[in-house]
This record gives sequence, C-alpha cells and structure tokens, in this order.
Amino acid sequence: MKLYTRSQVVVFSVMSALIVFLFALGVGVVKLPFGGGDSSLSDAQKNEKQETRLDLRQSPKTQSLNLGAAELQPYTDGERENIAIYDQLNDAVVNITTETVAVNWFLEPVPQEGDSGSGSIIDTRGYVLTNNHVIKDAYKVYINLSDGTQIEGSVIGVDPENDLAVIKFTPPQGVDLKTVPFGSSSNLKVGQKVLAIGNPFGYERTLTVGIVSGLGRPIQTSRQNIIRDMIQTDASINPGNSGGPLLDASGKMIGINSIISSPTGGSVGVGFAVPVNTAKRVVAELIEYGKVRRGWMDATVVQLFPALVRYAKLPVSSGLLVSRTKKNGLAEKAGLKQGSDPVRYGSSVIYLGGDIITKVDGIKIESLADLYSALEDNKPGDQVDVEALRGEKTVKMRVVLSDREELAAL
Repeated sequence: MKLYTRSQVVVFSVMSALIVFLFALGVGVVKLPFGGGDSSLSDAQKNEKQETRLDLRQSPKTQSLNLGAAELQPYTDGERENIAIYDQLNDAVVNITTETVAVNWFLEPVPQEGDSGSGSIIDTRGYVLTNNHVIKDAYKVYINLSDGTQIEGSVIGVDPENDLAVIKFTPPQGVDLKTVPFGSSSNLKVGQKVLAIGNPFGYERTLTVGIVSGLGRPIQTSRQNIIRDMIQTDASINPGNSGGPLLDASGKMIGINSIISSPTGGSVGVGFAVPVNTAKRVVAELIEYGKVRRGWMDATVVQLFPALVRYAKLPVSSGLLVSRTKKNGLAEKAGLKQGSDPVRYGSSVIYLGGDIITKVDGIKIESLADLYSALEDNKPGDQVDVEALRGEKTVKMRVVLSDREELAAL
C-alpha cells in the first residue's frame, strides 16, 4: 500500500473539491450571484450585455483613421459620388431587346427572341447609342425605359467596324428624356475611376465600379476588323452590359462597353469599351447617312501567306502585296506599283512583282485587318502616307483615298 504525506492529502482534497464545484456550476446546480447566470434577463438583454463587453483588437491604422466630415454622414465621399451619378443617369440608360427571324421545318419564317443589351439615350428626340452586335440581324428592336415602358424602335445607322449603332424611338407624350453626356477619351489615365451602368443578365440598370486598367488596346472583332485604342477596365462587364456607357467620376461618357475577355463568358475583370471619341466621330454620320463613309486605296491587295512567300521568294513574310491598281486611279498616280506576273491560286489570280505595303498612315501593316484599322478614320479625298517595299528598297508616297463603298461596287 502506497502512503501519502499530509501535504499531498491536503492538495488532493482541495483539487477534488474544486472539480466538484466547477461541475455543479456547469450543470446549473450552483449559480453565481452575478454575470451570465441572471435568468431574469431577456435574450435581447443578454446579447446587449455580450456586445457591450466585446473588445476587438483592430489595426492601429483603422483605429486612427480620420474620417473628417464623413463621420457625420451615412456615406463616404466616394459612395456619395457613385450614388449621385447613378441617380442622375440611370434613367438615361435603356435595356434593348430584339427579335430575329428563323425558318422552321416547313421553311416558314418564325419570329424568335434575339440578343439583348444596353444603350445610352444621347438625344432627347429618342436617339440611342449602342453596340452593333446588340441589334445585328434584328427584325424588331425594343427599347425598355426605366419606368418599364417598352417602345419599338428602328435602326438608324450601323458601323460594324467600330461595333457601334444608333437606334431611335419616339418618346412617350409628355416625357422629358434624360441623356448621357459625352465626355472625352483623350486624357484617360490607368487607375482612373470609372463606372458602368447596364443590364447584365437582364438585371436592369445595374451599376458597377472599377478603374481604367489599360489603354490603347487593339481588339480584333472579326477577320478583317480591329478596333484600335480600346479602353480596358476591371469594372464588371457581363452579357447584357454591351452598348451601355462607361462613365468617368463626373458622370460623362468616356466609352461604350462592348467586349469581355473571358474563358467562361462571365466577367473576370477584363472588359473593353469603345472610346467615346470614336463614337463622337461616327454618330453624326450614322444619324445623317445611316453609315460611315470611309476612304480606301483604289488597288487590289493580297495579304502575304507562307505559300506565296515561298513561291515568290519574297524578302518579307508579312504585309500586303499590291496585285493590281486601278488604271489611271489615285493609287497609280501616287506611284504605287502593281504586279505583272500572273499566277493562279485556287480560283484567284495573283499578280506578282508589285509593291508590298508595310505601313499606312503611320501604322504597321501586317494583315488586311491592319489596313482596315489604319484607314478606319479616313474619309474619301484624304491623303495618307504609304510605305512599301519594292524589291529590297523602301519607297514612300502619299496616296489620295477613294470612296470604299464605290470601289466595292465596281
């Protein structure tokens, strides 16, 4: 048998008594005359007492943050700015829905739901600026106003090369339309705050906020079209935002939201907007003519491809070969040299030996899309500087542009 000293017996006895007391307190047999054991308190009072005792350990920067006047206001300066812009402009942003025509099994035309997007009212007469891809192939176009009114509109003009379109509706009697004011995209800075209002996924008049995250982005929208100087933003742009305004902190339009770059089809923080300066340049023509008149060189050019480069033993692998020029045309008069040796490629005939265009209006030309992009903002009668490779020598000339549409009709 093990013997214990007197001091060990005392220690064990005290510990045993303490354990029994704590167990009794835990099961409610014993209650303390203070603290959380007051059963006369309501649940709300208990929660209030617990909240009062809450002692958070916060960052010194947070604790010492000087809010100034914001301490006396329910919103911060930035929030008030966002709220004011939204309150002022959300009624000027419309939801656009379309109908297209399909053909059923019996070869009968059948109306069906088309695309949807957003648009900005830019004129109190009912003119709306949006994306071309929003109303492309539409049989009917409907404008949905902020008060829920739906009005059928009509397409006034389209500019596929910049993915822009102007549509028009007749305002309801006695309704004064709000408009989105044009700003400028000339002096934008990366990091500048921007706001987007649109109708993503059909949720009408949604506001998202972000910054300009990149400038001068060339985005290829089709095989032959590149939109230059696109504005990149991390403000959430989703399907349905297309055609809506990208706004600066003063509530002026600096871009037209157009494209997202996403492997999933949803926003991942990379959206693109057409610069408003581009829109300002083409809107007047779209309203007046229904199209944009553009200049073009009256010459037939062929984009270089590997088989052609190998066969003709060309000194460069990219550029535009001048196959033919219009006889006594503006390009020929400027000194652009056409080819003379015909070769057949598929169903086409290419004339070899002509100049290879490498630069137009200061823009490097590697493809046909580059030429479209370089001449996008030029009108018939404008002069552009052209650089071309003739043999191994670079030649420069100034070419007067013809009307692209007239040349295409020839």
